[in-house]
Amino acid sequence: MTRKYFGTDGVRGTSNSGVMTADMVLRIGMAAGNLYKRGNHRHRVVIGKDTRLSGYMIEQALTAGLLASGMDVYLLGPVPTPAVAMLTRSMRSDLGVMISASHNPYQDNGIKIFGPDGYKLSDEQERRIESLLDQPSITVATPAEIGRAKRIDDAQARYIEFAKRTFPKDMKLDGLRVVIDTANGAAYKVAPTALWELGAEIIQIGHEPDGTNINAKCGSTAPEAMCAKVRELRADIGIALDGDADRAIICDEHGHVIDGDQVMALIAAAWNRRGELRGGGLVATVMSNLGLERYLASENLSLVRTAVGDRYVVEHMRSHGFNVGGEQSGHIVLSDFSTTGDGLLAAFQVLAEVVRSRKPVSEVCNVFAPVPQVLKNVKFKTGKPLEDNQVKSAMADAQARLGNSGRLVIRPSGTEPLIRVMAEGDDEGMVRGIVDELCGVIAKAAA
Repeated sequence: MTRKYFGTDGVRGTSNSGVMTADMVLRIGMAAGNLYKRGNHRHRVVIGKDTRLSGYMIEQALTAGLLASGMDVYLLGPVPTPAVAMLTRSMRSDLGVMISASHNPYQDNGIKIFGPDGYKLSDEQERRIESLLDQPSITVATPAEIGRAKRIDDAQARYIEFAKRTFPKDMKLDGLRVVIDTANGAAYKVAPTALWELGAEIIQIGHEPDGTNINAKCGSTAPEAMCAKVRELRADIGIALDGDADRAIICDEHGHVIDGDQVMALIAAAWNRRGELRGGGLVATVMSNLGLERYLASENLSLVRTAVGDRYVVEHMRSHGFNVGGEQSGHIVLSDFSTTGDGLLAAFQVLAEVVRSRKPVSEVCNVFAPVPQVLKNVKFKTGKPLEDNQVKSAMADAQARLGNSGRLVIRPSGTEPLIRVMAEGDDEGMVRGIVDELCGVIAKAAA
């Protein structure tokens, strides 16, 4: 059954319209609180947010709905998404909620919900919430059972200490110059602080949020600023987080970008050498590069692919015993430490390997040769262009041309009105031609 309000990563939309109005968010709070009470104790939920202007409005509306359902609310303020997941478990909460639209521009916002175990809700759990949202009324608490709200002043400090404990105890970052770009987002305080306390010399960019500049020409989706700063100041490494800090993109000392596929390969290989890798490989999505798959095979490790979305990666990791997984975009899930993607923890693992090897980042992170891969987006307003017969025919022809030496992935975005067209193969010219042709056919069908 298709979900009506939830996408691949919670509820998301333009602020003050659609699902992101105050009254709709209020109902989401009431529905979630109504469904996730366990026993007769005082029920509690922790709420974090990033730095978007609309976060104030959504935080208040969500709080009102949860209080009305009878849950006590603990407000964390601006913290990364993985901090919410961690604190949900640490504070024995019944739910955790992150208010963020991740890498989207400030006009958008969203709601990510975590269960008491710190994992994002499953599709079926989200459908249960949706079933209440479509009802005329939602059951609320009696006057004596209305919840209370409280601000938690040390949420950032708790997360910093948690993050630092994932870095090897016998290591320091002394002597390393690190450019940290926090995308004017949720980690603008915690990430630089944690790096500095571990000994690094830090250079901050994207650390002055004003409510409207989150992800604006900065962060993991616009790493050019980080790369330029690394080259300008001759830093050893650059780390760019996205708006809610659940993903990271790295660059080396030359300002060359290192994507999530290389980071996953590095961590999996390093953990495998030390006997710490579980599952016999790693879990990634259909978007990960074919070069990663070939490299892992050369190391007698497997690559399991899932649908796009770190939630699906995590679900497979949990059910099959893997402890490394993620996405090419920089969502890296290290289940020994966290229940969701965490950009800072992934960066710490990269830094640990740099310290161990005493080699530059360009050598440490150049793990495999990626296969030429081209990704383009096609905008559409309504309809289902991928069901068009001409599009289906063009897709079949493209896959036949790629044969066994390439891959084709075409899918609608789960967060934006886009069709994503990706192809990869050893012949870069063929790959580019195939993507351009398919984009043209899809654009015509979407017109």
